[in-house]
Amino acid sequence: MARLGLHPRLARALLDGAGALGARRAAPWLRRGVEAGLGAAAGKDPTGITGLLPDGGGFRYYSVAASVPERGPADYRLTVDGLVERPAAYGLDALRALPQTRVVRDVQCVTGWRVPGTSFEGVPVSRLLDAAGVRPGARAIRFSCFDGTYTESLTLPQARRDDVMVALRMQDRPLSHSHGGPARLYVAPMYFYKSAKWLSGITVTRDVEPGYWEGLGYDVDAWVGRSNGRDDAPTV
Repeated sequence: MARLGLHPRLARALLDGAGALGARRAAPWLRRGVEAGLGAAAGKDPTGITGLLPDGGGFRYYSVAASVPERGPADYRLTVDGLVERPAAYGLDALRALPQTRVVRDVQCVTGWRVPGTSFEGVPVSRLLDAAGVRPGARAIRFSCFDGTYTESLTLPQARRDDVMVALRMQDRPLSHSHGGPARLYVAPMYFYKSAKWLSGITVTRDVEPGYWEGLGYDVDAWVGRSNGRDDAPTV
């Protein structure tokens, strides 16, 4: 562990935590504690080793930034701009006040792990696009994040699907910071790297602009079971 540059106390905590993570049927309070602990560790772990460990619900923690600030009702903003008639900025309370949708699907990571029957609730991206008024000639969306690094993209038809949303809740509780809160993109039928965490911007564009992982070789169209050379069962 020392060769990885990991503080001995953090290394011990991770090893101790790993032994507890097999308890899939642990009490909800215990699972939430594990999630919070790993999320905090991941935010301060420059080695990325915490990304190898699942939380109590089977998720892994991934971040491409060295650290990500936490945001809440006082300082969170989601902008909608680009090729639109009415650019807008939404605070967290404004997003919560909009009509919400709920989707329950398996979450599938391109690295192989899967979390079945995961619920997400939030505002359909199509609702925000309709409110902004998409201009003629627009064909795609670029999503940006307040970690300052991550980006994603969808075509306009993909973004308008009923199962694509700005998610505010996951597993029937507010989206935690470690899971990309207070708001993240959720693209139900695609591999989870398309569901960008810490969402801060929706920009309507003329053409698809490949996101962070696409620039490193991942497929732009990331349909589960039909992309990236994998044969996972579709989530739809």
